[in-house]
Amino acid sequence: MKLLFRQRIFSWLDSYDIYDENQNVVYSVKGKISFGHCLYIYDNYHNHIGTIKEEVLRLLPRFRMYINDQYIGEIYKDLTIFKPQYHIECNGWRIQGNIWEWDYNVINHNQIIATISKELFHLSDTYVLDILNDQDALYVLMIVLAIDAEKCSRHD
Repeated sequence: MKLLFRQRIFSWLDSYDIYDENQNVVYSVKGKISFGHCLYIYDNYHNHIGTIKEEVLRLLPRFRMYINDQYIGEIYKDLTIFKPQYHIECNGWRIQGNIWEWDYNVINHNQIIATISKELFHLSDTYVLDILNDQDALYVLMIVLAIDAEKCSRHD
């Protein structure tokens, strides 16, 4: 399954549409006013299905993930000098990415679950999520949203 994650250009809060390969909106993401990033994920029927909440007052960024209102895990960034390193405490997965932070693999043991790549030359941030199993799509989307929120916080 391939998903296209495209940030809306003119949006006061974090706001994204997530498209499938046929350009159909599969998910919508809307930021809520809060202390730190708080992103709500909706399915194509406008049902709230997931949330990403940034834990604030921490030395390094940490995001808690919820499906519906049930806590499922978190993603956090390690203190590194050159290469960004994120950890996922959910499903036993891990992340590997390049030094420019544009391309990532989500890995379970030694199997690639998803490949995330940033498309260049767009007006807004645009990522392609190539996900091996459809049932992992929401989890992978949450990971990408957390990494994007962390990068946005650094560049604000």
